Amino acid sequence: MRKTSYAITFVATLATLILNILSARLPDWLIAKYEFGNAQYTVRYGLTERCERKFVSLPGPDGGSIYYEDYSCRGFPLSVQDSCDGENRRFCAAWSSAQYFSEFGIGLAALSIVALLIGVSTHSRRRRIWRAVAGLVLLHAIFQVVVFGIVTDLYRKERFPAFEHAKPGSGFILNFVSWIVGLLVGFGVIITGIAADKGKRWAAGNRYRPIGDA
Repeated sequence: MRKTSYAITFVATLATLILNILSARLPDWLIAKYEFGNAQYTVRYGLTERCERKFVSLPGPDGGSIYYEDYSCRGFPLSVQDSCDGENRRFCAAWSSAQYFSEFGIGLAALSIVALLIGVSTHSRRRRIWRAVAGLVLLHAIFQVVVFGIVTDLYRKERFPAFEHAKPGSGFILNFVSWIVGLLVGFGVIITGIAADKGKRWAAGNRYRPIGDA
């Protein structure tokens, strides 16, 4: 494969890695909003964190309004606060699995970047490393698909009571974009690599000969 192909793959894979890290860390995969009297609550659920914003508007003594705002975050899900030892134990197990799959996916994306850096170091390695790169990129994307599927299922079926009022947030969207890009990159590497092995100039360059030729 050409160095240009590896460079494009490197940039795209790095982009998906950044998207994965952001989606895994952002506490807004799902966002729920409530109103109780004068109080408005916005609760954001991430893979590892739950953040709550409380905004209260009260009438002031001079006819105006007094505003109060509070923002706090905690781990999610937790055994006691989220009933992980009781009625929500299946939800907590599934949500925690999504956390682990997300971390595995991030690790695979990092490994694919290392493989790319090793592969472009010599001409002979560029001819062979594309298989490892494609495999790692596709595995990384598959792990992110699993994360997306778990969260989507829990959200759509309202496995957690608060999800009844929730809507997808930026973490959810970033994950979706990352695995779409990851799949496209992985299949793109496979197509380009096979074409390079067959000696196609657009994929291999002018000096490339199919593996096995003298």
